[in-house]
Amino acid sequence: MRAALRTGEVAALAGVNIQTLRYYERRGLLTEPIRSTGGHRLYPPDTVALLTVIKAAQRLGFTLDEVADLLDTGRRHPTPDLRRRAIDKIAEIDARIADLTAIRHTLTEVVEAHCDSLTNCTCPDCPLPFATLAVPADPA
Repeated sequence: MRAALRTGEVAALAGVNIQTLRYYERRGLLTEPIRSTGGHRLYPPDTVALLTVIKAAQRLGFTLDEVADLLDTGRRHPTPDLRRRAIDKIAEIDARIADLTAIRHTLTEVVEAHCDSLTNCTCPDCPLPFATLAVPADPA
């Protein structure tokens, strides 16, 4: 196995584009690679595994800031706090699911009520609570 990989090789093996690789470098998720005598970036082979971990964490809903913090914590402490963070992320996802469920319920009511306008709905019992707010107040 080669001792170092060039930018395009790392990107291809990890399934990311070159701009992503450089962005992760700027963000500090990846350490700055050594340079060849010709100026090419040379990454250690474990960079591919690290990129795979970063992308997997993102798919699980962690932001890049959270991933960076998890990586930093894992590097400094032998027992990173992934479990606690995962519990927090589950709570966050549950809250989003509840919000999306409420939105879906309201939109279903709009469809079933045959609402025809956001500000001048003519359907009886419009489920949109702010429809009446769009009506100008009586200046009297």
